[in-house]
Amino acid sequence: MRPSSFFGRFRSVPSARFADAVVVLYAISILLGGIIYLYFRVDIRPELERAGHWPALGFFDLKEHFAAIGFALLPAYWVCWRRPHADEPAQTRTMLTSILAFVIWWGFLTGHVVNNIRGFGA
Repeated sequence: MRPSSFFGRFRSVPSARFADAVVVLYAISILLGGIIYLYFRVDIRPELERAGHWPALGFFDLKEHFAAIGFALLPAYWVCWRRPHADEPAQTRTMLTSILAFVIWWGFLTGHVVNNIRGFGA
């Protein structure tokens, strides 16, 4: 029988599919971010240093470290969500998901703040 509500259908999707999607999309984001980072390091960062935006640059450095930590956690995340057993406590899955969510939001917000300091396309 198929669930009738939106949340019922959402919960019926196997968690392994979400885990695969999270791992693949995070890896793609890291790869694309690494490509863009070269441009940031050469063209944008020196301008921000000359302007004295040290707190923003510090937050951006934290973003890099958090992204690397998140990338290192991907195998554990994938294993924990690939085949969750009913008798396992959900604390590990919850913590890994929370850490990855924090890393993703930190990166998103920090990237936008640094972009807004310099100005779009400037």
